[in-house]
Amino acid sequence: MEEINGQELGEKVVKVLKTIYDPEIPVDIYELGLIYDVMVSSDAEVKILMTLTSPNCPVAETLPVEIEEKVRSLKEVKDAEVEITFDPPWNKDLMSEEAKLELGML
Repeated sequence: MEEINGQELGEKVVKVLKTIYDPEIPVDIYELGLIYDVMVSSDAEVKILMTLTSPNCPVAETLPVEIEEKVRSLKEVKDAEVEITFDPPWNKDLMSEEAKLELGML
């Protein structure tokens, strides 16, 4: 059985996350700072800890499902699970410089 390179797989997962956009803000969810952690197990199971811009986010139901489906589409990934947390709550300080620039906040 091929050994899982967790870091390599983690980087592929991040690339996928950068293709998923917040519907209200024209910036991907990774650059927005919504992704708190990407964990890859030795069994190629991916767990993503993320938040939403607000608990009432209109995509609270659909976004985690979309993320799980897109991450599972990577052939190396056996399973993917998204866990939503509001601790710590999201704020604009979590955004990358790139995202702030894109939104005219710099």
